[in-house]
Amino acid sequence: MARILAIDYGKRRTGLAVTDELQLIAGGLTTVDTKVLIEYLLDYMKREPVERIIVGLPKQMNNQLSENMVRIEPFVNRLRKLVDVPVEYYDERFTSVLAQKAILESGMKKQARRNNKELIDEISATIILQYYMESKRMKKPIL
Repeated sequence: MARILAIDYGKRRTGLAVTDELQLIAGGLTTVDTKVLIEYLLDYMKREPVERIIVGLPKQMNNQLSENMVRIEPFVNRLRKLVDVPVEYYDERFTSVLAQKAILESGMKKQARRNNKELIDEISATIILQYYMESKRMKKPIL
């Protein structure tokens, strides 16, 4: 089985997460400078089998798309032309808040939290992927 990869796309930095090969567990992969994101993804997919890419869909509380969508949509359109796997959106509302809360609850010191904004992006991607996986499990019939 191949991995599922999740993207928390940002203007400067982009958080990435992947599943294990059995698609049971979501884990943070890394945070990449958005300028080199496509190169990173293509290189990663040469080394690891990926069957699907999930991109965080930025929505506001009123269900309207956020301003970041003007950057995400061209990226997704380009990515779809370059890879042979489905690329789909998944709602990313509250993932940054949940990521910050997880870091805070982990006991990381305040100064370390300030200096490690990349970690929030990576954890946000992991949360997007975990929620995506859970939503798919909920739709499967129980035998």
